[in-house]
Amino acid sequence: MQNLKNITKTTLSKEWATLDRIDYDYQFKNGEWKRLSRETYNRGNGAAILLYNAEKGTVILTKQFRMPSYENNKNDGMSIEVCAGAIDNTDSPFETIIRETEEEVGYKIDSAKQVLTAYMSPGALTEKMYLFTAQYTDDMKINAGGGLDAEDEDIEVLEISFTEAIEMIKEGRIIDAKTVMLLQYAQINKLIN
Repeated sequence: MQNLKNITKTTLSKEWATLDRIDYDYQFKNGEWKRLSRETYNRGNGAAILLYNAEKGTVILTKQFRMPSYENNKNDGMSIEVCAGAIDNTDSPFETIIRETEEEVGYKIDSAKQVLTAYMSPGALTEKMYLFTAQYTDDMKINAGGGLDAEDEDIEVLEISFTEAIEMIKEGRIIDAKTVMLLQYAQINKLIN
């Protein structure tokens, strides 16, 4: 990029993820160069999946506590979301979603279709999400799910009607971006009648 130069990075934190301050010179459309500073939060990329049962008209979602949501609203901090997880350095998005589906919701799936790729908050997060859909049946359930104790997960597994999930978006009870995107993808593409 010819309108970007003199990039310097300062790591501010390396706790759960990496918080960097990046200073850079950027040339605006009017030709003026300005020195800018932004913070970026890097926790790697992630994968998420909407599990749906077209015959039953249901979807599998998760419910768990999210501190940033609590901090923003001072509500109960509970978030209803699709199954998702961080991509490990050695896994592909597909391998990640297969693993997370088993750990979080207790279903063993062999296939999934990647339908979208999106940045959730490109102004602050480096994370790119790979979004999948897959059909599930009751016989694919191999354990209770709920997440891993080693990852301090305490996940409630929800099986709800697709119609109710769409209503929950309208009512503001589902406000997680990846979940809204995947439910709307299913609605637009008529995955569930």
